[in-house]
Amino acid sequence: MLNARSAAFTAAMLLTYVFHPGQAHAELLKARLAQNLGPISGIVIVAKEKGFFEKRGLDISVTNFTSGKQCLDTVAGGGADIATTAEAPVTAAAMAAQPIAFLARMEYSDLKTVVASKAGIKSKADLKGKRIAFTAGTGSEVYTSALLSRAGLKKDDVTLVNLRPQEMLPALVAGSIDAFDTWEPHIANAKKTLGADVAEIDTKGIYSETFNIVVMQDYLAKNGPLVEKFLAAAIDAETWMKANPEEAITVVAKAVGIKREDLAPIWSDYVYRLTLDDKQIDTLKTHAAWRLETGNHPPGAAMPDFLKILSPGPLKSIDAKRVTYSNQPGG
Repeated sequence: MLNARSAAFTAAMLLTYVFHPGQAHAELLKARLAQNLGPISGIVIVAKEKGFFEKRGLDISVTNFTSGKQCLDTVAGGGADIATTAEAPVTAAAMAAQPIAFLARMEYSDLKTVVASKAGIKSKADLKGKRIAFTAGTGSEVYTSALLSRAGLKKDDVTLVNLRPQEMLPALVAGSIDAFDTWEPHIANAKKTLGADVAEIDTKGIYSETFNIVVMQDYLAKNGPLVEKFLAAAIDAETWMKANPEEAITVVAKAVGIKREDLAPIWSDYVYRLTLDDKQIDTLKTHAAWRLETGNHPPGAAMPDFLKILSPGPLKSIDAKRVTYSNQPGG
């Protein structure tokens, strides 16, 4: 009887392998993603929510943060493997000679300014003498500097208040600041919550923040196949988002905790595409130049050679047409 049962079990397993060969050896590769929980991370949010990571053989655990700086710091400290982050933390890491590997840009969008209506701020020039919140070490800080410059103002002309994005709306409500500079969905949330008590001033084109996928170089060296699968899943998500924009809005809005009707009007602000191009290098150089001009850099820092931190190999292996920047190694 025992032999018969054993034979039956063996036969069943063989049938499973014949008809479902993937099930016999399918073992998902595990990685930890440090993610900024906002629409700027839309591609990886969709990759997780719609199962594209699993379809590529990955088991991705996600820890959410409110800024890309926190994400990259977590990866650098060993608390996660892959970060979604803006260019500000990338330039800081490069100037500090941290061994990061920049894999791809996945999104870019303009930063914005919302003001308290009672503050009487109708234009950029009206920011003079006001209290403006920003987030130090992120694109918010660079945007604030560019905004003041465009308005013909200096830092001494305003009072700058360093706050995390989630702290800005409560501070505006409390009256401790007059305006804040940040990314979506915090701008839309403020307008939805306060209605006529707030307004957005026109700052379009002043600063577009990029959002990117970064790992440490040693992690990439040891986990090349996993990284390629991760980027492939991200491209799957990007393709699906463009083919299903209405459902994509629903998925991202639910994941980030904002109402769909609040995200839909600003959805076109987010330009989603996995790439490595000259625009990215120019953005990194511009940001690094700002650091050098303002002294916001480690002692003795110089303009980094960003070609040394870009790691085009994984993206090239998936879709070479997405890697278009000049002066590539071997190019």
